Amino acid sequence: MNHSCSYMQLLLSFFLVFFLGNSGADPTDGFTLVPLTDANIELQKPYDVPLEQRYSCEAGVHRMWVYADDKPHEPDSRTQPRTEIRIQGLDYSSGIWQFEGYGFVPNGTSGATVTQIHGAAMAATTIILRIYNGNMRYYSGDLVAENLYDKWFRLNLIHDVDGGVVRVFIDGEKKFQVNDKGRSDSMYFKCGVYAAPANISYYMESRWRDIKIYKK
Repeated sequence: MNHSCSYMQLLLSFFLVFFLGNSGADPTDGFTLVPLTDANIELQKPYDVPLEQRYSCEAGVHRMWVYADDKPHEPDSRTQPRTEIRIQGLDYSSGIWQFEGYGFVPNGTSGATVTQIHGAAMAATTIILRIYNGNMRYYSGDLVAENLYDKWFRLNLIHDVDGGVVRVFIDGEKKFQVNDKGRSDSMYFKCGVYAAPANISYYMESRWRDIKIYKK
């Protein structure tokens, strides 16, 4: 992540806090903000194309896109194509951790994971949030939120490791809760676009700004 992107993200954060404010309980109440630096932002993209062909950052907005026939992020990987931000250096295995970010998914993107917690005792991931036809789903199943195309939404994803629970908030409202898949020695947050195993659009894109990590 370049320094201009980091600077603009800080300005956006100040604007949201100072000018917009909030009313009532907020998902971040009681949490401590964990500072992020460029070193915490690791970008993953198809291994055979330059980063600028699948990622851009302007005015603090991370734009990530991928095509259904793209290669995986490593030559020896058998996973689906992705362009994602992996929060590096803040892996966790206990406590209560929270991802916050403002996401945007353009109309037409479908079958794409836009946020996830990687790592679990009984699976590769604790939670995956996918967009199908404008709706957000837990993996390919339970409905989390509807009508998210072409608008910015605030996502707060809270993982209570000791309690074994994950909670999802959209625009400050609790939308979903589920038991996690067991404690792993290394769990971390990701956002961007990661193609599902099936029923995907050819082109997939998401945008993210004002990304923050909190903990208790």
